[in-house]
Amino acid sequence: MARPGRQTMPKLTPKQQRFVTEYQKDSNGRQAAIRAGYAPGSAEVQASRLLRNAHVRSEVNKGQARAAKRAEMTLDGHLADLRKLRDAATKKGQFSAAIAAEVARGKASGIHVEHHRHTGAIGTYDLSKLSDDELDRLETILGPLADAGGDPSGAGEAGD
Repeated sequence: MARPGRQTMPKLTPKQQRFVTEYQKDSNGRQAAIRAGYAPGSAEVQASRLLRNAHVRSEVNKGQARAAKRAEMTLDGHLADLRKLRDAATKKGQFSAAIAAEVARGKASGIHVEHHRHTGAIGTYDLSKLSDDELDRLETILGPLADAGGDPSGAGEAGD
């Protein structure tokens, strides 16, 4: 049992704590080490060493758990608020508003996904001023797209 005033787990050094804080931003160990003040040349090795350190790993895990909890609460709260708006609109006979709230709930929860189909003319470019070498390079780049087939005019899309 630990004596009063004594911690059972050692505190992180300020540099280790900065690493934990920076790692929470993007989970990129090397970049977090550099931002925390470690030398760029050894940042990858330092990040690996730090992430194997039980105390550092514990703090990283705690931070990730807090972030996950905040995200969960935010989505749940958002969905609940939209449900309340839908219900209030329905009670007032404002069905357009109720439908809009329900669609927003579906989008937020990932149930309703919008699909977009882009149609229209494809722009044309004057290639007459390009050299043969430039045209060959362009064909090399765009050739695979032409081989894919399809109707570039979009005329075959009508009625879909």
